[in-house]
Amino acid sequence: MRIRDWDPNLKVRLFSEAMMNITFWMFFPFLTIYFAEEFGKNKAGFLLVFSQIFSVIANLMGGYCADRFGRKRMMVISAIGQGLSFLAFAFASSPWLQSPWVGFVAFSIAGVFGSFYWPASQAMVADVVDEKDRSSVFAIFYTSINIAVVIGPILGAIFYVNYRFELLVVAGIVCILLGLILAKWTRETAPIQKVEAVCADRKWYYFLQNQVKDYALIIKDRTFLLFIIAGVLAGQTFMQLDLLFPVYMKDVIDFQTLFSIGDWEFTVKGEQAFGLVLAENGLLVALLTVAVTKWMSTFKELNVFVLSSVVYAISIVLFSQTHWIWGFIVAMAVFTFAELMGAGIQQSFVSKLAPEHMRGQYFAAASLRFTISRTIAPLSIPMTVWIGYEWTFFVLTILALASAGLYWLMFYSFEKKPAVGS
Repeated sequence: MRIRDWDPNLKVRLFSEAMMNITFWMFFPFLTIYFAEEFGKNKAGFLLVFSQIFSVIANLMGGYCADRFGRKRMMVISAIGQGLSFLAFAFASSPWLQSPWVGFVAFSIAGVFGSFYWPASQAMVADVVDEKDRSSVFAIFYTSINIAVVIGPILGAIFYVNYRFELLVVAGIVCILLGLILAKWTRETAPIQKVEAVCADRKWYYFLQNQVKDYALIIKDRTFLLFIIAGVLAGQTFMQLDLLFPVYMKDVIDFQTLFSIGDWEFTVKGEQAFGLVLAENGLLVALLTVAVTKWMSTFKELNVFVLSSVVYAISIVLFSQTHWIWGFIVAMAVFTFAELMGAGIQQSFVSKLAPEHMRGQYFAAASLRFTISRTIAPLSIPMTVWIGYEWTFFVLTILALASAGLYWLMFYSFEKKPAVGS
């Protein structure tokens, strides 16, 4: 499906979200290093876990609200709220105030608003795109994000250390502009529902009760539950991209020569090396997502899901066995291939399972793979203090292989009993 044939909502989002993502990735990859230096590895790990608990709750509420109150409204509120949070973070890193605690609180609130945005944005794609084209549309949005992952860290490596305040201000302004653009140039796509009138004496917890009831129905879908659990285990590997990897590379790389020409050498230290491999990840994804997604669609979904987790495990082993910049570059290429195998296809799988009137909640529940993963994943940072890097990487490898087994079990269940909404 060509971009010029897309629904106008998606065209507006593709280009406006791209600008937001570029500014976001100019500083986000370096925040784990920032918090680890300010609070220490142990405290930083637990604080990041704590902040993600609120994101998990917000993610579920976001899916419910996207179905009840509309995709557009939730996306506008989320974008503006995230922008205001980044401005608060900027103030905490400004010439007038240096407070890592205020910055951490603002970062956590921004994460909550981001969790509200995600299910509404995914459900909007499913609302306006036919099932046969969804994988390719999701893949293009994924490519857009990863173009930002190429450009953002390179610019961030140049400007972040000396201009963190200015970067955060720009990120806040761009997010607020995104909210205003969505408010003016997009339309609501949620299916019209018969909304029960709210009585004046309705208790405050009425909507919460309805939300719990709806998600309980989703979790009873055995296939979908296995999908989430397997995704959480696999997520312990790919979430390390901006958690364990930058800290590890900073510790093991002092100064290394990337290449030399005659007497001239290009040397990098840990943070710069991480910026390079992160940009490599984004570049490969930007160039290859659509092609690899198309290639993967020719195979059985079972094989793609299982092999993706196995390749993740291989990449983790490669990362653990090298302290050399070119070794990290090779390991990142393998890691990226595992990432590309599931891009687009997993989102399309969710839309296949979800009933039309519950798409927002299904996408919210599906993205628990990421929010729960991001909640648990920061524990890898204090684990390096408790058991060392080698054993930490070994645990991550086992979790990736366990996810492969659960994906196999998921498809066995899917074939034996049709999933909800199929």
